Amino acid sequence: MGMTIAQKIFAAHTRDNPSADNVVLDLDVVMCHEITTPIAINDLVARGMDRVFDPDKIKVVIDHVTPSKDTKTATQAKILRDWAKRNGIKDFFDIGANGVCHALFPEKGFIRPGYTVIMGDSHTCTHGAFGAFAAGIGTTDLEVGILKGVCSFRMPDSLLVNLTGSLPDGTSAKDVILKIIKELTVNGATDLVMEFRGPVIDAMSMESRMTLCNMAIEAGGTCGICLPDRVTAEYLWPFIKDQYVTLDDAIADFHKWHSDADAHYLKEFKLDVSNLVPQVTFGFKPDEVKDVTEMEGTLVDQVYIGSCTNGRIEDLRQAARIINGRKLADSVRGILSPATPAVYNQALAEGILQQFMAAGFCVTNPTCGACLGMSNGVLAPDEVCASTTNRNFNGRMGKGGMVHLMSPLSAAAAAVAGRITDPRQYLK
Repeated sequence: MGMTIAQKIFAAHTRDNPSADNVVLDLDVVMCHEITTPIAINDLVARGMDRVFDPDKIKVVIDHVTPSKDTKTATQAKILRDWAKRNGIKDFFDIGANGVCHALFPEKGFIRPGYTVIMGDSHTCTHGAFGAFAAGIGTTDLEVGILKGVCSFRMPDSLLVNLTGSLPDGTSAKDVILKIIKELTVNGATDLVMEFRGPVIDAMSMESRMTLCNMAIEAGGTCGICLPDRVTAEYLWPFIKDQYVTLDDAIADFHKWHSDADAHYLKEFKLDVSNLVPQVTFGFKPDEVKDVTEMEGTLVDQVYIGSCTNGRIEDLRQAARIINGRKLADSVRGILSPATPAVYNQALAEGILQQFMAAGFCVTNPTCGACLGMSNGVLAPDEVCASTTNRNFNGRMGKGGMVHLMSPLSAAAAAVAGRITDPRQYLK
């Protein structure tokens, strides 16, 4: 019996097998941010174990509330800042250099095919887009990872997600993953690695693949993962060019991580995207999804474009197709948060930020803030937000607020119309 990509990564990183179902893996990257990591740091300090297994393998960023908004968040940032300095962690991204973790760290070349990656953040699954096993973990596991460079997981089963056809104009990876979550439900991939395959994936950019993998957790998945290929190698080439003679050599090497033809999958899900229309959530669960035409006319108070799901340059370019030359509806406030300084600078160079500002948007520094209702766009009770983020839980962006998840194209259309509307009408 052949192996899936996840099983191959586990086999290559196994430190110990304490039981038939549990595997202790060596870690390639431990990522940290200021919301979950200070708890682990304080506990390690209290236990007299203020040290790290390898400062070069730990990547740290302040991103959820930045700049700090109050004493509590300033203290969280300080704990992280001081810890990184004490332990000689050079890859620490503070105010001015920081960005949303799941956009910044791939952009820096920290994630590679075959890697094992953990973080105290559920959307760590984003990094599986590179052919890595990447999972969100709790505080205890994070402490062990920081201290020992290992983490315990169940031996993974996989769900094969086979995507065929070609995406129509006006739809994107966000619509694909919302449709998948709708069909699978929030429990459909529980404890499984979601392996995305097919011609639709082959045609996607790394940005789009990250959007897909980012929301694997919303279907219950442990990790989303794509097989590394030419697209992966081209994205990583600036960071790996000294390791390979040619790009083709890198692609050939990446192939060792591909799932075998006779690999076993616990489940398989197929979707032809050829007739897919833009998707929008309607309730307080990520699987409560409808076609945008069914949500037509729903009034919105705020439009938010950003986050680890849809704050990359590809996303901003898509939204700008609709925003350029148009104005925000009088009833709507618009917020744009590029995910990293590099995205911000690229959008500035391309004139995208000027287009959004001319439309009436507030352009913020890179931050997670509004996505989880911590800063930079919190909703008042009964307000409605059209958002490119990844969660629509009750109170997610502010107590009593409603969040409708959608693509950057759909969010831009809602900003112009003042209500949820089909973005394709603006692309004609």
